[in-house]
Amino acid sequence: MGEYSNKKQIVIFGGCFNPPLNSHFSLAQQIVNEYSQVEKVIFVPVNSKYQKIDLISNEHRYNMLQLVCNKNEKFEVSPMEIESDRPLYTIETLTAFQEKYPEYEIAFTTGSDNLKEIDTWKNASLLLKNFKIYVLQRAEDSIEKIIEKNPFLRENKQSFIQTKINIRTNLSSTYVRNCIKEGKSINYLAPEEIISYIEKNNLYK
Repeated sequence: MGEYSNKKQIVIFGGCFNPPLNSHFSLAQQIVNEYSQVEKVIFVPVNSKYQKIDLISNEHRYNMLQLVCNKNEKFEVSPMEIESDRPLYTIETLTAFQEKYPEYEIAFTTGSDNLKEIDTWKNASLLLKNFKIYVLQRAEDSIEKIIEKNPFLRENKQSFIQTKINIRTNLSSTYVRNCIKEGKSINYLAPEEIISYIEKNNLYK
């Protein structure tokens, strides 16, 4: 695994955020708390052009993230991907942030489920050469075993930072959307301001 950098970092947290959940914000806060080099976490919602079923509009997902990020000086939302005229590759997004913040090291988060496929990503070698990755252990995965089994990941293991706090959460946005459709409460699953926004705009019904 990679060494922890002393250079100040900005961590990019990409995702559908459909809707944003307490677990997303809890994860971001734990990264800020545990790694002193992390100056802020920038949430980057994917464009609705991304081929995903049930993905509501860019505007609603961006607005929901803003409601929470506006209250935390360490959190920010970026419209970079939703303003693009096509879905961006991870390396394109991270390179754009590096150009915007040249004095920082840019890192990003991904789950151990995605780690298994990272060698298939666009410009994977360049991605791992230029950017650090905070890997979050999901379910029964072992990050060490995933890396050891894959020669590409083994060669680039210095790029991965396994989070000190092994945050395991299987709470999914799909589950929350289904609760809303079935008229069940999502209290404690998402921030109150996001629950209010969903109700006000009659989302996910």
